[in-house]
Amino acid sequence: MSALPNLLTVFLVIAIGAALRGTGVIVREDWRGFERITYFVLFPAMLTTTMATADLASTPFLAVGATLVLSLLTIAIGLLLMRPLLARWLGMDGASFSSVFQGSIRWNSFVAFAMASSLYGKQGAALCAVAIAAMIPLLNVLAVGVIARYAAANRPTPLAFVQTLIKNPFIWSCLIGLALRPIMAYIPSFILSPLNMIGQISLAAGLLAAGGGLELTALRRPTWSHLLPGLAKLVAMPIIASLFASLFSLSGTPLAVTLLCMSVPTASASYILAKQLGGNAVLMAEILVLQTLAAMVSMPVILGSLS
Repeated sequence: MSALPNLLTVFLVIAIGAALRGTGVIVREDWRGFERITYFVLFPAMLTTTMATADLASTPFLAVGATLVLSLLTIAIGLLLMRPLLARWLGMDGASFSSVFQGSIRWNSFVAFAMASSLYGKQGAALCAVAIAAMIPLLNVLAVGVIARYAAANRPTPLAFVQTLIKNPFIWSCLIGLALRPIMAYIPSFILSPLNMIGQISLAAGLLAAGGGLELTALRRPTWSHLLPGLAKLVAMPIIASLFASLFSLSGTPLAVTLLCMSVPTASASYILAKQLGGNAVLMAEILVLQTLAAMVSMPVILGSLS
């Protein structure tokens, strides 16, 4: 219950973003520019400074990373094994399966980072940065690979795929932060202050962008193609993560941040990827909206279970 006010604050900021987008106060072209600034400037600044200054020595980052990766792979492998059954029982084609797959494994790092920072301070931000560094490369490999295998009309070349990973701002900002750690004592404060100032804006901006990305008009009567990724992402993933966390003896804030990262809704980038590579983009948008709404109920329950 102590986390509930912070959770409500986070979701209210998301709702404000959705309202701004829905009422047309910010037109679509301007909103895309805001999303790009948040993605390429604000969040990288936050991740760079967090990774550069975090006390990783007292952070069980290996245990957190292992828990996240093993949980993710468990869901991904399970879905791949189920694909023939889904095609036979539900008539799910390759494009729809790729959207169900993305909706089941990808996570909204904007929301996770903002919530981890709000609820658990600097340690929460550092742990979430570790989660981003551990999961984003693997998530991109899995998502692009599944779309290319089952849905894509234009499959990316290996070189284009590697370039996509390298260009991901969340990846290179974490790497820059780690590279700066040995020399942080020698960097003048007037250089770091702008990064810190920009990074502070990222939390609210990321949540507004998440809300603005919701396509509420995409909602329709849910089918199993909508419900399955919601159950996998918002229910099964946190449960599996809690089992692996107990195996690695995670507790306290590290456990809470791990479950938070596993219980946030799928990423808005899933829609962009489906649109670009030939997945079922309409289904992906609907999954994104339904999960975001459902997470307003499921996340307080999951985090409340830790108290």
